[in-house]
Amino acid sequence: MTLPIKRVCPHLPNPEHVRLRDEESERLPRVIMPSGVPAWALTRHEDIRAMLTDPRFSSDRTDPGFPTTVKNAQQSVGILKKMMISMDSPEHGPARRAVISEFTVKRMASLKPRIQQIVDEHIDAMLAGPRPVDLVQALSLPVPSLVICELLGVPYADHEFFQERTKVMVNRESSGERRRTAIQELASYLHDLVTEKERDEPDDLLGRQIRKQREDGEVDHEDLVSLAFLLLLAGHETTANMISLGTYSLLENPEQLASIKADPTKTPDAVEELLRYFTIVDFALSRVAREDAEIAGVKIKAGEGVVALSHTANHDPEVFDDPDTLNLERGARHHVAFGFGPHQCLGQNLARMELQIVFDTLFARIPGLKLAEPADKLPFKDDANIYGLYQLPVTW
Repeated sequence: MTLPIKRVCPHLPNPEHVRLRDEESERLPRVIMPSGVPAWALTRHEDIRAMLTDPRFSSDRTDPGFPTTVKNAQQSVGILKKMMISMDSPEHGPARRAVISEFTVKRMASLKPRIQQIVDEHIDAMLAGPRPVDLVQALSLPVPSLVICELLGVPYADHEFFQERTKVMVNRESSGERRRTAIQELASYLHDLVTEKERDEPDDLLGRQIRKQREDGEVDHEDLVSLAFLLLLAGHETTANMISLGTYSLLENPEQLASIKADPTKTPDAVEELLRYFTIVDFALSRVAREDAEIAGVKIKAGEGVVALSHTANHDPEVFDDPDTLNLERGARHHVAFGFGPHQCLGQNLARMELQIVFDTLFARIPGLKLAEPADKLPFKDDANIYGLYQLPVTW
């Protein structure tokens, strides 16, 4: 069967994915990706975590057997030097260690006052402006975009440029040519930016990486461009969509929202539950076997792709009680919304902090916030590889 990609419900896994998970006769079914590449489908939490810690499975997205959700993905190979998310051992470890200090809990705590200031400024603008307001444009996109721009040293004045190209890259319906052009244009922009930083060595993430590389030898310009590309793309798009979806879900569940408004110490658990519930990067954990391997008693040959349906795994009833029900006090942090194993999301501490600050501040300062459109009229991103909302009209 060709694997269906679109969601039928914003927060529930595709029913066909659930059927594959619950089918007793075939633990790992064979599917055809929309790109035409065949793959084994992993749907269970246990199997996906086992695969993600098995070095026989590769993250190399340039491999012809890698299962993708878009056609002509290979057309974009070669524009950028291999990014960290496509690296395997032994090159992945040093690449990750070089930048991990930028995303520690301690480092994130030092950013908290500035993130709070950014959130407050954008809520000030919402309160001073006309109603209704599109929360996506007023808060969801600008907050993480500003944060990652300041962290990397990317001029925020250029945010429309990189956000427009990101839209093309994550849209499954973009042609191979459009996607390649968008990647090339953003890569060219970042080439120029890194060149400037190689000259000035500013005190931002890229500047610190340049100094560190110079101390160890020579600066790898192409490596820095790929790093900047990855962090810029992942740093705003994922968190922005979770802000929108989380706000939508909280407004649709007023009793649970009231609980965290009354006790903000519950917000961290609420964030984890929202991450599990929506799992916005459903296909990001896929891999390709680089040698023969076995998962759940099924033999997978070298070169065969494995698509990990993480949204389905995060609704696995063997792991989460009543998984299709939102429970903001569930406290389950063993979801795979941030992945698992060596490639677990580098920026997860930053994402968690941004979401906590946004939700606590938004509902404290605008307690009467409500949807300005019926939930069934909202434009969800059914055509994107990172799920979310195109617009979220709210009022108060």
